[in-house]
Amino acid sequence: MPAAAPVQVDLAQAEPVRDVHSFANVEQLQVRHLDLFLEVDFAARRLSGTVDLRVERRDAAATQLVLDTRDVVIRQAWIVDSPMQLRETSFELGAVDPILGQPLRVTVPAGAVGSVFTVRVSYQTRPEASGLQWLTPAQTMGKTDPFLFSQSQAIHGRSWIPMQDTPQLRVTYTAQLRVPPGLRAVMSANNDPAPRADGVYQFDMPQPIPSYLIAIAVGRLDWRELGPRTAIYAEPPLIDAAAREFADTEKMLTACEGLFGPYRWQRYDLLVLPPSFPYGGMENPRLTFVTPTIIAGDRSLVALIAHELAHSWSGNLVTNATWQDFWLNEGFTVFLERRIVGALYGERRRSMEDVLGLQSLRREIATLEPRNQILQIDLRGRDPDDATTDIAYEKGRFFLGWLESRFGATAIDGLLRGWFDAYAFQTVTTAQFRTYLEQHLLPTRPGAVTSAELDEWLTAPGLPGFAVLPQSDAFAKVDAARADWLAGRRTPAELPTAEWTTFEWLHFLDNMPASLTGARMAELDDAFHITEAGNAEIVHVWLKLAIRHDYAPAMPRLEEYLVGIGRRKLIRPLYEELMKTPAGRARAGQIYQRARPGYHPIAVATLDAIVRPPAKAAVAR
Repeated sequence: MPAAAPVQVDLAQAEPVRDVHSFANVEQLQVRHLDLFLEVDFAARRLSGTVDLRVERRDAAATQLVLDTRDVVIRQAWIVDSPMQLRETSFELGAVDPILGQPLRVTVPAGAVGSVFTVRVSYQTRPEASGLQWLTPAQTMGKTDPFLFSQSQAIHGRSWIPMQDTPQLRVTYTAQLRVPPGLRAVMSANNDPAPRADGVYQFDMPQPIPSYLIAIAVGRLDWRELGPRTAIYAEPPLIDAAAREFADTEKMLTACEGLFGPYRWQRYDLLVLPPSFPYGGMENPRLTFVTPTIIAGDRSLVALIAHELAHSWSGNLVTNATWQDFWLNEGFTVFLERRIVGALYGERRRSMEDVLGLQSLRREIATLEPRNQILQIDLRGRDPDDATTDIAYEKGRFFLGWLESRFGATAIDGLLRGWFDAYAFQTVTTAQFRTYLEQHLLPTRPGAVTSAELDEWLTAPGLPGFAVLPQSDAFAKVDAARADWLAGRRTPAELPTAEWTTFEWLHFLDNMPASLTGARMAELDDAFHITEAGNAEIVHVWLKLAIRHDYAPAMPRLEEYLVGIGRRKLIRPLYEELMKTPAGRARAGQIYQRARPGYHPIAVATLDAIVRPPAKAAVAR
């Protein structure tokens, strides 16, 4: 087959890089540090207080500091001459952009290049802030206290902090939070596990991080130590199960250091959020946020922890400069994740996870426009959340795997370790990585990789025909078992499931033929009770089949599942499947009406477009 035609992308973009998802005038003024002073008000569903922004001048003539905001109430602004001396200054909010929000322009004095000054902004958030979710006690696991958590990636941080909300810059920060007594506050910073009786918590993040990694959570939380540098926070009803599930976290940290160099963030703690968290995990430094849907009881889904831990190198330490370079965060991280899994759980498990990743990527490619199948995706005029697909994750991983096939694992490990050292605490572009390859890897084996091949990986849709794709003997046996059952050569009781892991089950179910019937599903359900299984990933695949093949006994579990969790990866495909038939659309609307109040704003934005497109169009008119 001829290779797909490359989509033209300018990989040699001029420096400084322009982030199309930020209003910030970073070429003139750059914020280097934040000091937050915030009160958490659950009754009003808002944060209120001030942020001090320490600004470094790049342009002597600049007289406006431009910040990013979205639905934030700005009350006042000052120039901070000293801790006790403030000069009020003028500010204005610009026109609203439906994706980016509003620029906040604060008047500042001109000054010498390289000089540093501080601006203080008094503000409060709105209840609908896209980067915050406020949960009532009934929406938590414990049912006794409210809960707040943030999700700042990609550009939701600006909905709760007026700042230069771009990964192009890195900042340090401190914070003082006032929360209701009895609740615990944690952030992506140094966390003191001791609860504060007065409700006042102090935080410090001394390493510079991009704005999307600033994170906050407040709720009734317990704490358990996992290892010398690792611990877990979770609601009391979940803390013991979570501690058992994630007991290997310290081993993962040690394994990753052995592969890719020292861990530079002191601690690696986990926070298990309520089920409405819209993602599997978020790699907030020092405190990864994770969904409870990965607590399966057998540690079969903890590759997600390996993924978020790997971000401590790829993403947190070396960060994509713009969201168009998102694959530099995620593709690298999936590659590292699979290396960690192989080191801890064996190459057989690594190969199975690679095969499942390939299957997921191929399904996604079949649904995406060619322009959305490119590693360095063009996101001008688009929401950066549009880049959150398997292209960034799995295609990026297979690109690095292809390089490994040409140069060997030792060379790729050395390349990545050098990359993390060379660009530690910096932001990078696709063009910079390509240059790094051409300088540090390609000369070690001249002719092993051509410029045209790199072009195809980076600028063409789909997977190149020369990609090196994974295989797994374990899945060949699963395929044979499925074929035998479908042909009537084996009963469910005769299937060799005793030794199957989650991955065999996912492969077995996710590759059922279109001719499957509800009656055949009932055979499996009677034997294995899949409808009532506790593994969220297996149940997800089963419920897709139930919708597709009209398996009525699973419909009550479908509603329970969609109402009970908010992880987009698990619920979005189910709504999409329901919307394919008139009866399914009716069911989707009924379930969504009940579930929507408990979903995170990020999930609501995605699902409204699926379940309620006519109403959305009517509002637009």
